[in-house]
Amino acid sequence: MERVYIGLGSNLAEPREQLRGAIRALAAISLTRLVAVSSLYVSDPLGPPDQPRYNNAVAVLDTALAPLELLDALQAIERAQGRERKAERWGPRTLDLDILLFGDRQLNEPRLTVPHYHLHARAFVLYPLAEVAPEALQLADGRRLAELIAACPFEGLERLDDAL
Repeated sequence: MERVYIGLGSNLAEPREQLRGAIRALAAISLTRLVAVSSLYVSDPLGPPDQPRYNNAVAVLDTALAPLELLDALQAIERAQGRERKAERWGPRTLDLDILLFGDRQLNEPRLTVPHYHLHARAFVLYPLAEVAPEALQLADGRRLAELIAACPFEGLERLDDAL
């Protein structure tokens, strides 16, 4: 089993319910165990400004699946919850599930880059990740989570007490 961190995001079709449904679906993936879920955060959109704010969280999984098998399972969950992949990047969506970290692996494949290529610059990923990851977490590429957080201010981000 490998420890995997998944970023969750939604800003359409009842975003909190989308994330709650995603958590239930993550817990049901075969050969995988849901370990923890961060608090819920609300963040400003990265893409076009004329879209609702995002609801975000990070989930921790232990899995025996290979990285692309897990990616396929995550994309199936996205589709089941109404996700439509469009040419526009960072547009509104019902659900976005990203593999942030997959054990100690570094992957650079056409469908999957791990650690996630924008992890270091996204407060809506780093702060929930810090809630559920070991304090001294070091990424496979040598960067430490604490260093990434120190360089990424808590701007445009709101932590909610809502439990997922």
